[in-house]
Amino acid sequence: MAALSPDAILLTGRVAVVTGAARGIGRAIAEAFEAFGAQVAVCDRDKPRRDRANQGKGGALAMTLDVRDPVAVEVFARAVAERWGRVDVLVNNAGGTFHAPFADVSAKGERTLIEENFTQVTGMIRSMLPLMGAGASIINVTSSEAHQAAPGFAVYAAMKAALESLTRSLALELAPRGIRVNAIAPDALPTEGESGVRESMPAGEFDPVRVPPLGRLGDPGDAAGAAVFLAGDLARFVTGATVHVDGGIHAAGGWRRV
Repeated sequence: MAALSPDAILLTGRVAVVTGAARGIGRAIAEAFEAFGAQVAVCDRDKPRRDRANQGKGGALAMTLDVRDPVAVEVFARAVAERWGRVDVLVNNAGGTFHAPFADVSAKGERTLIEENFTQVTGMIRSMLPLMGAGASIINVTSSEAHQAAPGFAVYAAMKAALESLTRSLALELAPRGIRVNAIAPDALPTEGESGVRESMPAGEFDPVRVPPLGRLGDPGDAAGAAVFLAGDLARFVTGATVHVDGGIHAAGGWRRV
């Protein structure tokens, strides 16, 4: 393969699908992809934003849907196929959780966590794979909880760990097709969704003073930077990997700067 050029950072002409793109990390990734030249299709249960400068024929596509609904996902996939005929990048960002001791999580609550953080990802991948060819990239957004204990979030953490495992297995399965599969594990990137979960936690279970080893919190744009890297030619030989966007938390284990 030829040496990389400065244009390797660009995503010009690529079609990218981003789930959970109405806010937070998903929105930041969609906006970054657009800034680097991609055509972007986004979806969310809340009404996704659309780039006013990227409308019209070949422009952005936004749909309001629940990614847990396989029928809605198929409608979304058909819309992407009709607009562009292919998918070059798929970012599975949608997900969610709630705080509760494991013993207090009902069977219904457990199914919700499984569907919202794992099953919908496998469904989205199956729907988009027929549109993906050599050079395509799948990026799964997991969490630091996939790599450490998470009291009060046991099922959520287990599903994120399952998504990490799925990422590695699919990286090998899809390698013969030239499709790369990687993950981003964010932490310490405050978002609206995280704030809502944190506010529901009992006093004392979250210490807002503790910060990552880098000495500051990040923001959704930091995860977007990792996604741009994994989506494009700069990462053309990277697959089955997890990029920890967390200010050093994963590397530090249980240690954090106070």
